[in-house]
Amino acid sequence: MERTFCMIKPDGVQRRLVGKILQRFEEKGLHLCGLKLLKLDRATAENLYSVHKGRPFYETLVSFVTSSPVVAMVMEGAYVIEEVRLLLGATFGFQAAAGTIRGDYGSSKGFNIVHASDSKESAAREIPIFFKPEELASWGHVDTPWVYEEPERG
Repeated sequence: MERTFCMIKPDGVQRRLVGKILQRFEEKGLHLCGLKLLKLDRATAENLYSVHKGRPFYETLVSFVTSSPVVAMVMEGAYVIEEVRLLLGATFGFQAAAGTIRGDYGSSKGFNIVHASDSKESAAREIPIFFKPEELASWGHVDTPWVYEEPERG
């Protein structure tokens, strides 16, 4: 099974969408391995978004994610990175399809509800920013045989 990092941003937390977003992931069959509510300091935000340093939106993004609590999580599943990205929808809420998280709850460029790793490499870099290995639980879900075919169960 592969893992990915997701973070419900301040707008998602302030708008009380945490439960609805988690529900979407769980209803898809993804497994929750780690979950934290925290307020990011600037250094952590800069580390997370270091790939965007130098871009025009970098300072605004860092200021935004440090403005209010976020929910950091690690999800696990056979195709979890791709599935989470599809569930989120396009980066900008006004461009995201209805039925996606951003399509249903977002309408802005800057306030786009959730961050998620976009590749295995990003997930491997982002997860340790927020979670120590011992804070992540890998466990057998009773529904796994009904979510994944045998070769996908890893």
